[in-house]
Amino acid sequence: MNPATITVGPDGHAARLDRFLAQACPDHSRSALQRLIADGRVTVNGQLARSSHLLRDGDLIAIAWPPPASRELLPEQFALPILYQDDDLLVIAKPAGLTVHPGAGTQAGTLVNALLGYDYEHFSELVDEDRRPGIVHRLDKDTSGVLAIARHEQAKARLSAAFAAREVTKTYLALVAGQPRPPSQRLVTPYGRHPVHRRKMTVLRQGGKEAITRYRTWVAGPGAALLEVQLETGRTHQIRVHLAHLGCPILGDAVYGPRHAGAAPRQMLHAWRLAFAHPMTRQPMSFTAPLPDDFRAAALAHGIALPAEILDAP
Repeated sequence: MNPATITVGPDGHAARLDRFLAQACPDHSRSALQRLIADGRVTVNGQLARSSHLLRDGDLIAIAWPPPASRELLPEQFALPILYQDDDLLVIAKPAGLTVHPGAGTQAGTLVNALLGYDYEHFSELVDEDRRPGIVHRLDKDTSGVLAIARHEQAKARLSAAFAAREVTKTYLALVAGQPRPPSQRLVTPYGRHPVHRRKMTVLRQGGKEAITRYRTWVAGPGAALLEVQLETGRTHQIRVHLAHLGCPILGDAVYGPRHAGAAPRQMLHAWRLAFAHPMTRQPMSFTAPLPDDFRAAALAHGIALPAEILDAP
């Protein structure tokens, strides 16, 4: 049974919160516990704390465990827009509206369910506690674009290491309200969980982790702009938060910027291109996801002529 409260004893004095919980709750991985902490489900003496919080003898830890969900991942049959596949990799153009993996309140209709339906033999062997077989990076539900998926454990480990070492080039296209100033920039900020709205991320005044985003204005329209954005770090919601911080929220983003009436049916963010070395052969690879129809329509509605380089990209 998962404990709801834990009193820290002398052996836990000066231990990191996440490491202490990993020992106290051996049925859960440290990464899963870190997500609980980041989601505001763990308090120390009634106060929210970070994973790095150092405990003291006598501290009272309270854990609000999420409601239990079915652990069975069911295969589902629906079309995957495949850009490339071999024995090691599957690269898809994820459509907007598709959740990458199951989570609280979402147990079916995800990319993971589709992967199991597409190749149960391989992906069922990769199911772990986090229920993300083959997933080495992810896109928000309403973000479209290129997603690389590993088809066996060694490929997953190597791809994960490449992302962690920033050896993967991730290029996005974004339609934003207004025009950023300056028009091009390498933006570096402290970054972390919002101190009040715990499900949101924010640019912090101090502390947190470093977040680095590079962008350039590709086309400027009368009230909106098309940006090319590259991530040097991969923080949760990083592009959305950084662009909103500049005063140019992504069109249709109802979380980090006011939804502009009639502007867009969803956040206009597209993972356009992904480049990395093949995890097994080390050959350089690059994949481009075609622009979805709703992105093209939103650009047209805001007087932005999409460059031929984007429209004709292979």
